[in-house]
Amino acid sequence: MTVISLQRSHFDATAPLARANPVAKLVASTVIAFGLLLSVDVVTAGTALVLELLVLPLAGLTLVALLRRSVVVLLGAVPAGVAAVLFGVDSGATLLDLGPISITEGSLASGVAISLRILAIGLPGIILLSTTDPTDLADGLAQVLRLPSRVTLAALAATRLLGVMAADWRSMSLARRARGLGGDGPVGAVRAAAGQVFALLVLAIRRSTVLATTMESRGFGTDQPRTWARESRLHWVDVVVVLGSVVLIAVAIAAGVAAGTWHLLLT
Repeated sequence: MTVISLQRSHFDATAPLARANPVAKLVASTVIAFGLLLSVDVVTAGTALVLELLVLPLAGLTLVALLRRSVVVLLGAVPAGVAAVLFGVDSGATLLDLGPISITEGSLASGVAISLRILAIGLPGIILLSTTDPTDLADGLAQVLRLPSRVTLAALAATRLLGVMAADWRSMSLARRARGLGGDGPVGAVRAAAGQVFALLVLAIRRSTVLATTMESRGFGTDQPRTWARESRLHWVDVVVVLGSVVLIAVAIAAGVAAGTWHLLLT
């Protein structure tokens, strides 16, 4: 209950996207991700990201909460884009030549496109996780998608542990600060963060092992038919959410095709 209350304090539960069935939000996120994976170009990814930001108020998620929850995506998008700019395939005019490292128009466009694509794919997932009760997600996976109970209960446990891991991270940061640990400057901050990541990984593995053993001992992995306390159904707003994702990615691809930057990766 503590995890649920913490999650719901960061968004408006009455917002249209927040009230949608988690399965509809999951399908919408998958549709957008699949469309963006077909091509790597600035126009398609940028258009999709702008359209996603425009519908963000419908999710009831504040900009501050979005930025706070997007840290992991930003940490992945920025280095990936920089690596593509510095070490990507050179094409077009040379903008900067530093010997073994060069930046051309083609590598710069690829880097920007990769960063935008990661953000455009990650944003729907952040909205899904931020506006969805883990129990509602498990109910939808089991009753709407008819997935096996073992899968749905594992997904439920995993999503609930995300909040626990965030609390563990804050506790470790406060403990290290209270003990005077952590180096100064960027190098020290990176070293301290790497140590915390390793400690958090060890803690997560130990907790998941104990949780899996406990769930098996209580019969969560049985193949017997299971009843669910809460009913999960699709409504008209869920159809609108899925159709909206199709329209969004279609508009983004159309913009890329019109600009001449969209190219199917498999061809």
